[in-house]
Amino acid sequence: MRNILITGAASGIGAGIARELAAAGHHLIVSDLSAEGAGTVAEGIRAAGGSAEAVALDVTSDTSIAHALTSISCPVDVLVNNAGLQHVSPLEEFPLEKWDFLVQVMLVGVARLTRAVLPGMRERGYGRIVNIGSIHALVASPYKSAYVAAKHGLVGFSKVVALETADTDITINTICPSYVKTPLVDSQIAAQARTRGISEEEVVSQVMLKPMPKGVFIGMDELAGTTAFLLSPAARNLTGQCLVLDGGWTAQ
Repeated sequence: MRNILITGAASGIGAGIARELAAAGHHLIVSDLSAEGAGTVAEGIRAAGGSAEAVALDVTSDTSIAHALTSISCPVDVLVNNAGLQHVSPLEEFPLEKWDFLVQVMLVGVARLTRAVLPGMRERGYGRIVNIGSIHALVASPYKSAYVAAKHGLVGFSKVVALETADTDITINTICPSYVKTPLVDSQIAAQARTRGISEEEVVSQVMLKPMPKGVFIGMDELAGTTAFLLSPAARNLTGQCLVLDGGWTAQ
């Protein structure tokens, strides 16, 4: 059993991975900006027979990170950097404060939290850091300049940390899925429809799924299974890599 801290886990991908890993016998530390939302997920895990606790955590704040790490009941063996958000807009119309906030959450926030948990991982001689990236860590789409920049930066950050932790049993990798059907993606569908002047059905078929030869959304079980693999002994020398779940998108 490992103690696994997941950010942005009150809903969507974070909540899905938390439930799957708890079912596999791990202890989950469910974190989110909303302590109430994180608590609901943790309660659900416990009700299903799993082990979980919840904590409020703002990855853009060193104070919040320090408080969260001192208030949880156990050391962090595994960090899943999942917290994220999206804004869809042409660059000329993209509010710069929103642009900066996306990067603060999805890139600088990852560095802040990773930096905070690394000393403990080093002391215990074990750590797994799993970044939830995106197909947009590898390719671009219009109107997502902040998101794409942050996710591309995440790949470079992971490579550097992989080299800096190569002297111990710590790994860091980035899972890069194409579209997963979550509330975040649902909101993107509506935003893309407005920005592109097309229907929501056309956004799904022509924008999201058309680049994927397999033509289907990525499942939560796939993300959780890939995360579980990265925690296994078979992946102890897998570090600084992107694991791409894209239905063949980047094979073209």
